[in-house]
Amino acid sequence: MRSERRRRASRRVFPLSEPYWAGNEARYVKECLDSGWISTAGPFVERFERRTAEVVNVPYAVAVMNGTAALHVALLAVGVEPEDEVFVSDLTFVAPANAVRYCGADPIFVDADPETWQMDVRKLERFLARQCERRAGVCFNRTTGRRIQAILPVHILGLACEMDRIMELAGDYGLRVVEDAAEAMGVLYEGRQAGTFGDAGVLSFNGNKVVTAGGGGMVLTRSKALADRVRYLTTQAKDDPLEYVHNEVGYNYRMTNLHAAVGLAQVESLEEFVARKSVVAQAYREVLGGLEGIALMPTPARTRATYWLFTLLVNHGGLPARRRIVRELDRWGVEARPLWHPIHNLPPYRNCQTLEIEHSVDLHRRGISLPSGVGLEPEEVRECGRIFRRVLGRMAGRGISGGSTQRGQARVGPGLPVSHSTGSSAGSR
Repeated sequence: MRSERRRRASRRVFPLSEPYWAGNEARYVKECLDSGWISTAGPFVERFERRTAEVVNVPYAVAVMNGTAALHVALLAVGVEPEDEVFVSDLTFVAPANAVRYCGADPIFVDADPETWQMDVRKLERFLARQCERRAGVCFNRTTGRRIQAILPVHILGLACEMDRIMELAGDYGLRVVEDAAEAMGVLYEGRQAGTFGDAGVLSFNGNKVVTAGGGGMVLTRSKALADRVRYLTTQAKDDPLEYVHNEVGYNYRMTNLHAAVGLAQVESLEEFVARKSVVAQAYREVLGGLEGIALMPTPARTRATYWLFTLLVNHGGLPARRRIVRELDRWGVEARPLWHPIHNLPPYRNCQTLEIEHSVDLHRRGISLPSGVGLEPEEVRECGRIFRRVLGRMAGRGISGGSTQRGQARVGPGLPVSHSTGSSAGSR
């Protein structure tokens, strides 16, 4: 027992996702410190905005303090008001739903597609056709009588939602679109960066993202008026800075020059990072492909994925098996995480309307994200995969991961039984 503990203590810990420094980060930060420009003013903020806009191919990008702030002001800028409703992906970190509530509006939660794991556009289309009506160009919910102002699809795990179909529905029903691309920097859908299809898109530069600034976010848009509105709201709605005149409630949401310096250096290396993430995903597929008892994350058509967190599903045993596997992986130095708890079932949101929720719940109960940092080398990835195989094999041998479909169980894909317990997970914007 003691020798086993010593062996485990000597092993390297593989973090879920850690920053990777590959370029000018130290140089740019030193420039900030030497110049004294470290707060919310300084040349690196503008340079970061300009370079990000160029990389993702939009005219305007506005840097803010984090991804949640970006979501909040983007929703305000597209006209979301108190008592409105907004369609939101159910399987994601809680930030998008919180941002809707910051506006005084309520989310309507849309299930995850079992094939792509993204917002289920078919269910969204059915709901709009059966339970909504358009009056004078405005979409109304027949059940609540309230205006539905926007769709907020979330591109999760370095994949992409079906934005062509979402934009068609938005046009048909007079809805605005704010894309949450916090986990999708570098993801291309039909050749376009995720986050550039809607009226506005949002990026996050939290420390666990492919491109990080240690914090921060960005609002992307093709509309100058919307970009100006976001910039105005995020700088405390200053109408006359010299005389401190503020005609609206604004927000102190601007990014600091220090964060922008790091972010600029990171975005300069985006294509290198995307290539490294592809190597990570391929290494996992090589070591885990064909392993009985699991299903690997999808590779949707028309998408260049970044596999922000390489994720798989445990086919049997539901939530108890998934929890035990995550705990056992942690004991062996592999930091793993479950998928997020579906938002509709969190206490602040249990009174919100939902669209045929089934698959987001099942994906949460069976999903496990493995270490996926940009800096991981292929052999390190393979070691994580080998540890996962050993853990799964040992647990199957003990009869922990086995299970059978019982009455009331749902399925994700053919022949994949799951249980109906609940749990929690973590994330960040």
